[in-house]
Amino acid sequence: MKILIKGGFIYPVTSPCFVGDILIEDGKIKKVGKDIKEDCEIIDAKEKFIFPGFIDAHSHLGLFEEGVGSIYQDGNESTDPITPHVRVIDAFNPDDKAVERALSGGVTTVMVLPGSANPIGGQGAILKLKSKIVDEMIIKEPAGLKIAFGENPKRVYGGKNQTPSTRLGTAAVIRSYFMKVQDYIKKKENSKNEGKEFLDRDIKLEIGEKVLKGELPVRAHCHRKDDILTAIRISEEFNFKIILEHATEGYKVADYIKEKNIPVVLGPLFGFNTKLELKDRTYESINILNQKGILTCIMCDHPVVHIENANIHAGVALRYGAKEEDLIKMLTINAAKILGIDRRVGSIEEGKDADIVIWSHHPFDLRAKAEMVYIDGKCVYLRR
Repeated sequence: MKILIKGGFIYPVTSPCFVGDILIEDGKIKKVGKDIKEDCEIIDAKEKFIFPGFIDAHSHLGLFEEGVGSIYQDGNESTDPITPHVRVIDAFNPDDKAVERALSGGVTTVMVLPGSANPIGGQGAILKLKSKIVDEMIIKEPAGLKIAFGENPKRVYGGKNQTPSTRLGTAAVIRSYFMKVQDYIKKKENSKNEGKEFLDRDIKLEIGEKVLKGELPVRAHCHRKDDILTAIRISEEFNFKIILEHATEGYKVADYIKEKNIPVVLGPLFGFNTKLELKDRTYESINILNQKGILTCIMCDHPVVHIENANIHAGVALRYGAKEEDLIKMLTINAAKILGIDRRVGSIEEGKDADIVIWSHHPFDLRAKAEMVYIDGKCVYLRR
């Protein structure tokens, strides 16, 4: 199947904007250029703005569903501080109303994570919003182990008079888990060396083994500066790859984060500062982290900021001096790099997946509407 998008303002992300055409064939971007001629379906995109699909690298879409009430949410298994064995794909609801609204805002790929009630929260997945069957949406699963620092685990388990009720306790729970994983790995190795079959599998420790062997990154929920430093400290103690999630006060230790070469999924950056750890939140953090050369993308943390407003969420930062080029990258290629999927998505380049959005205006313009959304070369959203 071939489609030719003609005459739009193309924002490839990895190269300057130009007026031109995009040829899509068999779900891939076949050719990008000017005056492409092909005998196929033609989409007239004159005066339209063409971007790669946006990527939200931290979302609870399909877990914290709309219109079902708080007691029916599936984002946190908050009955045990240590739940690495839970998987978001087992709770993700493709019929969540917010999925179509995400497409209406030009978002085509999401990293869905468990909530932050537990110090060890569970396994996330990277999904394309192209199907009503979650198994057909998966790009990568598992795609990260969620851990959490700060106020949320304290609140949840302190209220039950259970560890952790302090930041001390949260760090201790996480360390204890990874020490058990280390022992588990040694036990497996000993069985192998002795020529014995290993029959003592532990579903909780299996995922930790992937983390300590470098097969899976840790996604660390941390807002405050001290929580960011604790997350980094523990990652170095156990030698695992870490990605900082939220990093509200990351700008306070930007040089340190850069020195450690740790990527940041930043946000959300507007809304009520409802928690103590958000009191120093600022849009200035975008400029600071980008100027330091830290690989950074921007999240909505849906449903905290509704995912269909990803463009507005980012665009507001223009008021605070953020560069348009940086913001576009934070919604696209930077997020793809952090998720390890940049060979497939995040920019309009030949050979990549045809995840393309045709906008009525530049997406940072409040009048902008996503008119057509393509994923893998198929139209999945058409504004009527």
